[in-house]
Amino acid sequence: MSESTGRTAIVTGGSRGIGAAIVRRLATEGTDVVFTYAADIDAANALIGSIGRDAGSVSAVQANSADRAEVVAAVATAAQRLGHLDIVVSNAGGGVLAPLSEISYEDIDKMINTTVNGTVNLVKESLPHMRTGGRVITIGSANAHYTPFDSMAIHALDRSALIGFVRGMSRELGPKGITINNVQPGPVDTDANPGDGPSSDLQRSLIPIGRYGTVTEIASLVAYLASADAALINGSSIDIDGGFSA
Repeated sequence: MSESTGRTAIVTGGSRGIGAAIVRRLATEGTDVVFTYAADIDAANALIGSIGRDAGSVSAVQANSADRAEVVAAVATAAQRLGHLDIVVSNAGGGVLAPLSEISYEDIDKMINTTVNGTVNLVKESLPHMRTGGRVITIGSANAHYTPFDSMAIHALDRSALIGFVRGMSRELGPKGITINNVQPGPVDTDANPGDGPSSDLQRSLIPIGRYGTVTEIASLVAYLASADAALINGSSIDIDGGFSA
C-alpha cells in the first residue's frame, strides 16, 4: 500500500461523481474514510460495497452541507469513528445554472450555503481534530475565473469565494503544518454533466484537448495534494481542465 495507509479522511458529497471517485482513490491507498451524502443512501451503500477488502475502511453519514448543524454533527461522527482527521475534502456542491434574472433566491442561497458556508463550517469543525501534516482540499471549478456562458454568475461567485478562502487559510494553517488547496475542474463526465449531454459538443469545443475530464483524473490530483509529496503546495487553486480556461 501507499504512504496513505493509516491516515484518515472526511469527504463531503462523497456518494457520487467526483466525490465517490475521491473516496474510492483514498480508500484504495489505505486511508480510512468517512463520507457524507445528502439523500441517496442507496448510492452511499453501493459505494461502500464496491471498496475492496485490502482498502481502508469506508463508512457514510447523512448530512446536507448547506445545513451547519448537520455539518457539525457529521464532523463529530467522523472524528469519533476515525479518532482524528488527516485529510479533509470539501466536495459538496451543485446547484442551478441560470441567468440572475431567472434564478430564484432560494436556489442562490442553497448554492452559497452548500459551497461557501458548507466549506467554512467543515474546515472550522475539522481543525481541532487535525494533526501536523494534515491536508485540506476544496473542490471548486474553473468557472471561478472563466465563464463562457450567460448562466454562470452565481456558480462563479460561490466557486471563486473558495479561492480567497484557501489563500487566507493557508496563512493560518501553514504554521500548524497543515496545507490547504483548491482543485478547479473544468467539464467532467458525471451524471450531472454527462459527456454525451445536450451541451457536451459545445463544451468540448472549448477544451483544447477535445474531451471532458474523468472523475478518476480529478481524484488523482486530490490524492497527490493529500500526500506528503505535496507538502510545499499551499494556498493554491489548481486548474484541471484540459486548457478549458486557458
